Amino acid sequence: MTATRGYDWPELQKHWAWRPITKSPPPTVNGESQIKNPIDQFVVARLHDHSLKQPRSASTGTLVRRSFIDLLGVPPSPDELSRWVTAITPHPGSAPQERDFQFSQMIDELLERPEYGERWGRHWLDVARYSDTGGWTQDNRPHPYAWRYRDWVVSAFNADMPYNQFVTRQISGDQIDAKSAVGTGFFALGPSYSSDGGDPESVAQAKSETLDDRVDTFSRAFLGLTVACARCHDHKFDPIPTQDYYSIAGIFNNTRETETPLVSATVQKTYHDHQSRIREAQDRVKQLQKPAKDQKRETTTQEKAEIKTWQDKTTNLKATAPAKYDFAHTIHDTGSNDMKIALRGNLLKTGVLAPRRFLRIVEGQSRQHFNEGSGRVQLAQAVVDPSNPLTARVIVNRIWMNHFGKALVRTPSNFGILGAPPTHPKLLDWLAATFIESDWSIKSMHRKIMNSATYQSSSDFNQQAFEADGDNRLLWRMQPRRMDVETWRDSLLAVTGELDTTLGGPSIDRIVDSNRRTLYARVSRNEPQGSDEFLRLFDFPIPRASAAKRTSNVLPQQFLFMMNSPFMIKRAKALSKQLQQQATTDQARLELVYSLLYGRSPTEQELSVANQFLTPIEGSIEPLSRWQQYCQVILSANEFMYVR
Repeated sequence: MTATRGYDWPELQKHWAWRPITKSPPPTVNGESQIKNPIDQFVVARLHDHSLKQPRSASTGTLVRRSFIDLLGVPPSPDELSRWVTAITPHPGSAPQERDFQFSQMIDELLERPEYGERWGRHWLDVARYSDTGGWTQDNRPHPYAWRYRDWVVSAFNADMPYNQFVTRQISGDQIDAKSAVGTGFFALGPSYSSDGGDPESVAQAKSETLDDRVDTFSRAFLGLTVACARCHDHKFDPIPTQDYYSIAGIFNNTRETETPLVSATVQKTYHDHQSRIREAQDRVKQLQKPAKDQKRETTTQEKAEIKTWQDKTTNLKATAPAKYDFAHTIHDTGSNDMKIALRGNLLKTGVLAPRRFLRIVEGQSRQHFNEGSGRVQLAQAVVDPSNPLTARVIVNRIWMNHFGKALVRTPSNFGILGAPPTHPKLLDWLAATFIESDWSIKSMHRKIMNSATYQSSSDFNQQAFEADGDNRLLWRMQPRRMDVETWRDSLLAVTGELDTTLGGPSIDRIVDSNRRTLYARVSRNEPQGSDEFLRLFDFPIPRASAAKRTSNVLPQQFLFMMNSPFMIKRAKALSKQLQQQATTDQARLELVYSLLYGRSPTEQELSVANQFLTPIEGSIEPLSRWQQYCQVILSANEFMYVR
């Protein structure tokens, strides 16, 4: 498969990702299985094919905690836990459907809470390689209002903006209105490289790198494809010729980053008029200073007085100037030209013209020429067209991954030949088709997934199943997974009663010194500083490229942080104080803290160990009280950090 002989298109089109979405009827399974919706039929049928059993349901307390953490990023309070465990637990004489109804009610309630958008907006910000600064190599521009895109994403999730609209606004929102334009921060907040000199090669290289970021982020995020691999030569594995790369790059070659005002025209005019008066006063000072400077003489007394008058006027104008109005970092069109292929990726050596259009593997050989402005509006329409088999598959796969820890396609941003095939291809298509039929509603997809017996499965270990399927591809249990850094830190602050739930606003330099949610930490693409130092210790992705999924590394430095950091000591003290205030006996405090942290009651052994530890040693002098030490230990425990 080389550039000279081309691709075998009919053969390549047999790859599962290029085929049209087909909604197969759910398979029939025997009556012994617990089937709550079609998802279970697909999963149980695959288990039975491999002689494996469907797992039992998780305990109600585990399920409530799992759901809160999945949707909100924090565990339930003891009151919330008690309320929903009581409601969901079957009662004598109640109908079997009552439990499912109550669980569904809980999911609906959680989806309406503002914390939902914060939790799921963060998942998307990984994909969008969100950063508060340009950062990396020759791009160190600040983005003081980057957080407006972050808040726009959170708001979109909370409002359940249909995903096709969500995509459209990030590609071409500036063509709709100012509010929608904020969505184009998806591209504007990426690295825009500048040359380190004025020579043509340096300028061309910087431009090439900027375009490559736009193409790469666009294709991985929305289509699950590595189109950027075709920058210098035809893609070696996927049917993406170099011409297709420059068809997409040509669209972004007609755009530029800009600032979109988020205030009225009157406010903008007031600001700009005042800035004009400042510039006029500064120019007047220079004009008055020019004669003496040109003649190489001292200014006269009269000249000094007049210069002083205008300098004072400049100072006064600056002091009374209104602050710059609110704006968002966005992109806008600058042209409507097609781009020539850059030979070997060198923009100074060009080949044939690459008309702006969509990928051939998706739309066929006779494709529409994108000739309206930059072509972004037409590109967005092609991406969200229901006949495009990639977009819906990619997003439902991402949603599944963030509920189960692993996706149906284990390479969420690569559906190409080298990507992993889906573990349940018919289920993936059923979800994608259902998603489109549900008006591209992400909240509707949450309901479908979470109301299934598959989601509600226990995480119990099964030796037989493990030997047959060690990677749990067949979903013989709910995979236990460690919290990501945002969920862990937010949960620590939530259980200690310190979490500041204020929504939105500017980013925070040192998030470890704040009680705001971790979502609001300032992040950069450069060397870790401030918030980055803490976040990267716990596997936060460096936003230099779109992040398909989080890694989960267990490092000694993480445990040293839990043992020694001022952050953890503060949490321990706050938790100890809260327990002393809310309960009067050690027994009651232990019951409360286990409910707060783990969503369960302590065992007899745990009570015995705790009581022994909490007994003070006569004559000992310790920097932390016994209760504070105990709180630090249980806050650092694996059980708190893991979702089961």
